[in-house]
Amino acid sequence: MPETLPAHQRVLDAAARKGVALEIVTFPESTHTALEAAAAVGAELGQIVKSLVFVAPAENGSLTPFVVLTSGANRVDLGRLAAVVGEAGIRRATAREANDLTGFSIGGIPPIGHRQPLRVVMDPDLGRYPVVWAAAGTANAVFAVPPGTLRTLANATVAPIAEDEASEPLAEAPAGNPASA
Repeated sequence: MPETLPAHQRVLDAAARKGVALEIVTFPESTHTALEAAAAVGAELGQIVKSLVFVAPAENGSLTPFVVLTSGANRVDLGRLAAVVGEAGIRRATAREANDLTGFSIGGIPPIGHRQPLRVVMDPDLGRYPVVWAAAGTANAVFAVPPGTLRTLANATVAPIAEDEASEPLAEAPAGNPASA
């Protein structure tokens, strides 16, 4: 049996703390982008969970972080997200900020197991599917989970944060990369 990577173990441990056993699937090819992940698991693009990190400036000069779980077919509407979280000046986190806040690199950021507790907002479009696929901590690993279980695991608030019309997905934008918002 292959050794479990520390990043994968953090995801498994976070799920286990809520009584959920996950099965992480790794691929020799990348699942870095939503399109790559959908092809690897044989799912629709909308079934792929993009875990995107956003930040808003806080009064003390620090940043208030948020994780957004959105359908791979959608793009985040910053205005809607700002209204949902009640923060002005919200923007996508840089790759370094995302890594510092979650402990994971873009393209592999999972919805759970972050370095610190983070507020999570979930796209209701994920609920259209019986099962969705999320990154498991690395750019070639994913796990399947029912959307309701994902919401519970991530302690997510479900709110409409997607643009009205989904844009064509960018093949080069990683699934866990804010550039794919």
